Amino acid sequence: MSQPLQATVIPVTPFQQNSTLFWCTATKRGAVVDPGGDLDRIMAAVEQHGVTLEKILVTHGHIDHAGGVAELAETKNLPIEGPQKEDSFWIDQLEEQGQRFGFAGARVFTPDRWLNDGDRVTVGELELSAIHCPGHTPGHIVFYYAPMRLAIVGDVLFQGSIGRTDFPRGDHAALLSSIKDKLWPLGNDVTFIPGHGPLSTFGDERRSNPFVHD
Repeated sequence: MSQPLQATVIPVTPFQQNSTLFWCTATKRGAVVDPGGDLDRIMAAVEQHGVTLEKILVTHGHIDHAGGVAELAETKNLPIEGPQKEDSFWIDQLEEQGQRFGFAGARVFTPDRWLNDGDRVTVGELELSAIHCPGHTPGHIVFYYAPMRLAIVGDVLFQGSIGRTDFPRGDHAALLSSIKDKLWPLGNDVTFIPGHGPLSTFGDERRSNPFVHD
């Protein structure tokens, strides 16, 4: 029996940010999480897997995660959901960030739906939970698909590390609280796709991650 959700990770931008394409296997309707750039590579994956894009999901407003959102939404006529509204100040700086880091075409956008903790996000027949996890940025959202124990966590947590908090409105204590109070209760068996680097599980990080181990 096939899984209800399938996903593929597409590293994009000079920052090698993990943009995630996932789709409902029953309907072949899908979403792109964090299309930070290299939209041709993302669309090649969409075509390769025969997916019909339904929406764009955004974990947070940093350029490597959100730099291609406006262009993809415009060219493919897609709605944008996420992040939480506290990240609007980052999204408002996207053009400035783009010039600073050499991201051509990065533009400001307004999500069709800001997400809050506990909101539900649908893609095809799938329903994911939005979990507000501030710290790396104040409006950071994690997307969680409970039936498959899968979380798309952006820059909250990495294999062996955690998100930086030295950016404007970063908060180290809030980030640790987000991880321990919002993510750990989901279970050690949850696999997560981070914003950079390899996949891991919450259990592995609780055992070995020097920043948040038990």
